Amino acid sequence: MAEIRFYHLQRQTLEQALPQLMAKVYETGLHAVIKLPGTGLMETVDKVLWDYDPASFLPHDTEGCEDPAAQPIYLTTKDENPNSAKILVLIDAVKCPDMDSYDRCLYMFDGRDEGVVAEARSDWKAFKDKGVEMSYWQQREQGGWEQKA
Repeated sequence: MAEIRFYHLQRQTLEQALPQLMAKVYETGLHAVIKLPGTGLMETVDKVLWDYDPASFLPHDTEGCEDPAAQPIYLTTKDENPNSAKILVLIDAVKCPDMDSYDRCLYMFDGRDEGVVAEARSDWKAFKDKGVEMSYWQQREQGGWEQKA
């Protein structure tokens, strides 16, 4: 099973933090699938990935696009991996039944939503009980991430 990195959003929103992580993934030349809990958030993230940096953009597209296999970053609400991604990003405790096809999972969750936090804790315990390699990252006050577990 994929190594799972839990990213606990506390100081920034998903819209602020996700583009920074995706820029790092893109720089490595790896492909990513971002699975979101709904189409509304998918549309928001789509716009954010185009607009987050006026000097550049993160090439990506969403489910239903013309050529999903060509996308370095693919946004979806479904269980699919059309771009042969090695990085899976799960947003706000969405589930993925086939995590074995990925090398790494970035599990990002909103620390201001108690329901999502409870689900993330439950998922952490379930993955730990299965012996999955995991780490827990928390946002630093001055920005960036700090590994806590």
